[in-house]
Amino acid sequence: MALKAKTTQEFVPIKEIRQGVIILRDDSLRAVVMASSLNFALKSTDEQQSIIFQFQNFLNSLDFPVQIFMQSRKLDIRPYIALLEGRLKEQVNDLMKIQTREYIEFVKNFTENSNIMTKTFFVVVPYMAPAIKGGVAGVLGKKDPNQASEKHLLEFEEHRSQLEQRVSVVTQGLVRCGIRTVQLGTEEIVELFYKIFNPGDTEKPIALS
Repeated sequence: MALKAKTTQEFVPIKEIRQGVIILRDDSLRAVVMASSLNFALKSTDEQQSIIFQFQNFLNSLDFPVQIFMQSRKLDIRPYIALLEGRLKEQVNDLMKIQTREYIEFVKNFTENSNIMTKTFFVVVPYMAPAIKGGVAGVLGKKDPNQASEKHLLEFEEHRSQLEQRVSVVTQGLVRCGIRTVQLGTEEIVELFYKIFNPGDTEKPIALS
């Protein structure tokens, strides 16, 4: 008997992404915080000790797990090249045209011959709602679908509020270490997962308008 091929979506444990919150298939929630890097080696000894102390305090202050994720990718210079080529078409000065064209060739050759990588850091903050008597089936089993839908919406907002409190704890702790943070919204999360599951797309040419 032939086996039915599974789609990629069946291997992804994500049920939905709503209002910047990832809802997994087990109904637990995740928020993603992007964090800036910190050049630790360039800091003085006192600054390094202070950063270590603050990071230690941050970890000790957590009463929930977090996941620190680093994404390393080859620098995609194509959008910058497309921008330069657009500026080249707008130039009316012949000398500026020559200089811009030479600069474009320099950037292309430099990036092709050098393995330039970009690193992005993320902190994944989880929240698992406490078990509710009757479970989801108890809500969906109600005769009034509007009542069930409203109850789910209220529960989601309550759980999202709890998740946001955890995100606040994480961002405040990282800021004390000198790290800038920003919480990803729905579009940014979708783009992040798309790039994770479609790494080859960065090698495809982009369409220029």
